[in-house]
Amino acid sequence: MADPIRVLVTGAAGQIAYSLLYSIAKGDVFGKDQPIILVLLDIPPMLPVLDGVVMELQDCALPLLREVIPTDKVEVGFKDLDAAILVGSMPRKEGMERKDLLKANVAIFKAQGAALEKYAKKTVRVLVVGNPANTNCLIASKSAPSIPKENFSCLTRLDHNRARSQVAMRCGVPADAVKNVIIWGNHSSTQYPDVHHAMVNVHGKEVEAYSAVKDDSWLKGDFISTVQLRGAAVIKARKLSSAMSAAKAICDHMRDWWFGTLDGEFMSMGVYAGGNSYGIPEDLIYSFPVHIKNKSWNIHDGLPVNDFSRAKMDATAAELVEERDTALSFLSQ
Repeated sequence: MADPIRVLVTGAAGQIAYSLLYSIAKGDVFGKDQPIILVLLDIPPMLPVLDGVVMELQDCALPLLREVIPTDKVEVGFKDLDAAILVGSMPRKEGMERKDLLKANVAIFKAQGAALEKYAKKTVRVLVVGNPANTNCLIASKSAPSIPKENFSCLTRLDHNRARSQVAMRCGVPADAVKNVIIWGNHSSTQYPDVHHAMVNVHGKEVEAYSAVKDDSWLKGDFISTVQLRGAAVIKARKLSSAMSAAKAICDHMRDWWFGTLDGEFMSMGVYAGGNSYGIPEDLIYSFPVHIKNKSWNIHDGLPVNDFSRAKMDATAAELVEERDTALSFLSQ
């Protein structure tokens, strides 16, 4: 059997982690023959809760789970990591300005990037989930200059899965009958869910999404806003943010990063925009369609972009540029 890999989850006492840890420990993400050392990091007030999570993981009696390490110390949390899933962040409180939220998170992700730089393996794969995820990811990457930029990503797979599911329900097919939806840009309400290149398997035949759905006004209107605002809709209904679906998306993202995407399929990932062919400013973490092979992603180039898509791709990029510039002004303070 392989040597254990070290996987860090931050915000480990929170509700996303509670939905996530079992799937990782059971082998759903890194493989059914890959032993795991789970490192659980949270802030000191959450340590008693974390002890309960550790007890439950022990009580699952999972053969692949070799060790669980709960901690509030970065030198323990970030040591020799193979994968880091950064879920913890400062949530937006009522009456909080966006720039105040950015400032608080710059401090968190600057420290976590520095800890990755100092303690983690240079081959570590980092997924940022905590919002604002794209900009938090950029700050972490800039704070870990000796780890390749390509090793940092942020989660837009939840939005991707939401888009896929909306199209599938509309067409009356299973979710896996829909492929190659794209989330462009920021994991925010400016993101652009795009189905111009998506295909739907209808009765065994692959059809373009626009032909399968047969409702262009829905695809250009309510479909986009439903995906963009889905997180807020879940909070309104549950009084809690998406946890089960976020955890599932994290698993999908990391599994694809580890084992690769299927031939002819691309997935949405927030990745470094340097060298992209879509005219997106370079120094951003932006969600693109990607292929993955041998744990390396490549942006899927050459997709035609119509005027409708261009405007939406540029609008979400503009928001990310503004976020980045604000965050970088805090970083230099």
